[in-house]
Formats: sequence, structure tokens, C-alpha cells
Amino acid sequence: MVCFLTSSPVIPGTELLNPENSFTDELHSCFSRDCRTLFICSDPDLFDRTDFYANATKEIFENAGFSFGSFCILDSRNEHKAPELVKSSDLIILSGGHVPTQNRFFNRIGLKELLKDYNGILIGISAGSMNSAEIVYAQPEREGEAVDPAYQRFLPGLGLTKTMLLPHYQENKDDILDGQRVYEDIAYSDSHGRVIYAIPDGSYLFCKDGKEELRGEAYRISEGKMSQISQINDIVLL
Repeated sequence: MVCFLTSSPVIPGTELLNPENSFTDELHSCFSRDCRTLFICSDPDLFDRTDFYANATKEIFENAGFSFGSFCILDSRNEHKAPELVKSSDLIILSGGHVPTQNRFFNRIGLKELLKDYNGILIGISAGSMNSAEIVYAQPEREGEAVDPAYQRFLPGLGLTKTMLLPHYQENKDDILDGQRVYEDIAYSDSHGRVIYAIPDGSYLFCKDGKEELRGEAYRISEGKMSQISQINDIVLL
């Protein structure tokens, strides 16, 4: 399996695939023509939303020169077909959305087990990338989650990487949730005994042949502190 775990594959504010950090070049090098693609949702019951983002994603990739033999959606409408849909796919796209909601759906369909024999390409987008980790850092993102003592911030994930990612750094770095700064008060506090990597759109984690590389601008958060470890076009071997 080859994994591209992105913050977002799109240039911010556009509907264009982002070529930064050799993303499109690397993807073209392993992308087969007429690729059979499976788009896995973030919320299994928000059909209109899933259909909209799946169709938009398909169009963005096609406009960048990628061709699809088929493009299927997996949500609660057809989750009973998950084993055969995963097995028959050349490319799997894990949608962005609410991390815990998507995590529950992945567990429900047994996606971790289904991916054990998968040898194609996998692209994670935001929540999809976060849920690809062995242990997922589900940073609070909805009102009330940061102050809810029952909210689980660390969840079992798909185990495709040991790296915990925080996407959209350029967009979220100054956000306030429940009266707390999402980085200084929340992420920093949660980083004791752990390492979390914050990445902006355009950066991604590339996993192939047992190697993991952070490509592009990235920030390391650990023991309550954050430091920048790379810039655009840099590659950091983890």
C-alpha cells in the first residue's frame, strides 16, 4: 500500500489539486489509468454531503489529469458491501469530516481488517488522514468537546501509520474553542508523553515500503512545546 495522508490535496481557496511538495508528481508515478476508486465517507448518514464532496473530489482529480474507471461511494447505504468494495479498488480516498464520527464508522465496517491485504493507493483527507494512525489524536473541534470530560481525545485508528497528524495548521492555528486556544491550551497540553505533527494544506505524510516521510512544512508538538521542523519542499524521514 502507498499512502498519501494529506491535510487537504487542494490549493486553499480553489478547486485545483495542489502540486506542492511533489504531491501530484508522486501520485502520477503510482496511479494506474482508469483507476477503480472508492470514496469512504466521514458521516455514514449524511448522504447529500457525502455525494457532494465525492463528486467534487472526482472532478478535481480528473481536471488534474487523473482518470477513473469507476468511482464508488461507501457509506451506510452500502456498508454491507464494504469487503468487496475495498478488495476491488485500486485507490481508496478517506474523506474529511468529524474525526470521532468517521472513526466509529470505520470500526463498524471493520476497515482496519479490510485494509490488511490492500495493495493499492490510499489518500487521506484531513479526518481521513488523522484516523489512519495507530492511535488517533481526535483534537476537540465542535463546541462543547473541549470541556466535556467524557470526550475521548485518543482513539484506536486504522494503524496505517504511527504518526498522529493535525491538519489545516494555517487555518486553525489561532482558533478558540470553548474559551481555549486550540493549540496552546489544548494540543500542547495533550502532547505530554506523545508527539503530534501539525501540517498546513499542501503538506502530507507519504508512506511506502515501510518508510514514512513528512513532505513540506510541518511542526512537531511534544511535551507542551511546538517547533517547526521543515519548510515547503523539505522531506523529513520519521
